[in-house]
Amino acid sequence: MGDFNGFGGSDEENAEIKRLNADVEADPDSFDNWEKLVRACEGLEGGLNRNSSPQSLATLRDTYDRFLLKFPLLFGYWKKYADLEFNISGPESAEMVYERGCASITNSVDLWTEYCSFKTETTHTPQLVRELFERAADHVGMDFLAHPFWDKYLEYEERQEAHDKIFAILNRVIHIPMHQYARYYERFRALAASRPLEELVPADALSEYRSEIEAECQAFGIQKSDLELERDIRAKIDAAFYVIFQRSQTETNKRWTFEAEIKRPYFHVTELDYSQLANWRKYLDFEEAERDFARTVFLYERCLVTCAFYEEFWFRYARWMAAREGKEEEVRNIFLRASTLFVPVSRPGIRLQFAYFEEMCGRIDVARAIHAAILDKLPDSVETIISWGNLERRQSGLDAAIVVYKTQIDSTAVDIFTKAALVTEWASLLWKVKGSVEEARIVYVKNVQWYADSRHFWQKWLQFEMEQPTNTELEAQIGERVKKVIDEMLVKSRLSAGIKQEVGQTYLSYLQQRGGKAAMKEFLAMDREIFGPQSISTITKAKLSKDSNGLPVGELDDATRLKAESRFYNYYELHMDPDPNAQGNASFH
Repeated sequence: MGDFNGFGGSDEENAEIKRLNADVEADPDSFDNWEKLVRACEGLEGGLNRNSSPQSLATLRDTYDRFLLKFPLLFGYWKKYADLEFNISGPESAEMVYERGCASITNSVDLWTEYCSFKTETTHTPQLVRELFERAADHVGMDFLAHPFWDKYLEYEERQEAHDKIFAILNRVIHIPMHQYARYYERFRALAASRPLEELVPADALSEYRSEIEAECQAFGIQKSDLELERDIRAKIDAAFYVIFQRSQTETNKRWTFEAEIKRPYFHVTELDYSQLANWRKYLDFEEAERDFARTVFLYERCLVTCAFYEEFWFRYARWMAAREGKEEEVRNIFLRASTLFVPVSRPGIRLQFAYFEEMCGRIDVARAIHAAILDKLPDSVETIISWGNLERRQSGLDAAIVVYKTQIDSTAVDIFTKAALVTEWASLLWKVKGSVEEARIVYVKNVQWYADSRHFWQKWLQFEMEQPTNTELEAQIGERVKKVIDEMLVKSRLSAGIKQEVGQTYLSYLQQRGGKAAMKEFLAMDREIFGPQSISTITKAKLSKDSNGLPVGELDDATRLKAESRFYNYYELHMDPDPNAQGNASFH
């Protein structure tokens, strides 16, 4: 809105919209903030119309455009925007909004029906109207609750008195499992009684029915008039259509239980309850088992309107589609929509999966760009940096991977405790990929001065020394190195006493399981140091003593300690199967 001195309207309205814009920019995920801004823009100058100022109209359009870019699945707001454009600029502008809306939420029965209704009222060329209805039928015709759309299509053809087209539409609809299947069948059957035989079935089927009846007559020596022959043919056709009706009835009944459990078939920013997610999972299981590709895709698309913020369904859709042959672009489109519109970057798992997919497809630069885009917003995402390092290792070798880690370690945007984790990954590459234990150890030794307050750093260093190949002759040497790590941690680290005790317990277990004849002397000395009373244990004394700020003596402040003692997880480590007994609202996170 920098092109104008104001937003339009009075000074008071300008100040209010400026304030609401600031609220939106401060928290762009807040739906309430956006709603308040939209309402304020709609109310400019007492309500906008074609005579409103250019600034006010530009403010309204800019706000709606940004709002619907952020929340593209809100079909009601697309309809509202189209109505506003119709009142301000006429049908052409409204149609452009409808087109954008239907492209954003392609399977909205309500939006397509509203668009078609709008078209029937503003366009007097039947061919153009029918083309739109057919586009809509491709997108929403299979919906279980598509009857408002089909009713609108039939209503239009009735106004055109196009009985042949009405019959053709009904002939399509009776094959679709939907809520009001029986009503359409009854109407179709009644209409079929008055339609020419040639219109009811293809010529080859009609010829087959006629031959069957003539053969029956010949077998019994019966001669039938043309009228009687037509009556018998119609009976056979009616029986065939009844079979179609029964099949639609069966397919509808199969889905009825799932459909009845869908309490919110539209998108909203609020959470769904666990039972709703469980129902969608079961419904998808059912449709996948039916092995109808088109219907399964349609159900996934419906699900991902209601469950757009739940990444599990994006993962599931991408995995299911990837299992089909020749669906690379479809899979890419699923990942793109999830990554750019619905799953926040704070949950990078789906974006990393996207990067792995692009790497598999040979688009290495795209995979790199995805990692870079995540780190642009989440510079401390350890999972993403490690993933990028492994990408470079796979594609360009060990040195390229180390460059990734060094670049992030040198970056001022990266937190010191993130860097500590990256140093351990660098050492791991040298150890496990290059096979150089000494180079890996040097990385730990040289960097301990910088990362002594990182829990992750000490745990990985201890693990590194404990996992070295051993035998009877080498174990004593390994034991000395393990002890050196523990001793350095106790002296150099400002980790809380509880964490030092936790790491120390790992050492105690090592002494029990792998120590020599004199190991219990070291074991008991360490036990006294980490668990003894404060009179003999510096750890216990620090745990009980407080400084002038109320903190344990020599320890970190709470905010720093939280980061220093954090564990780092990747998507798969946090993945859990859904709890079938969970109650209440299901968090997006």
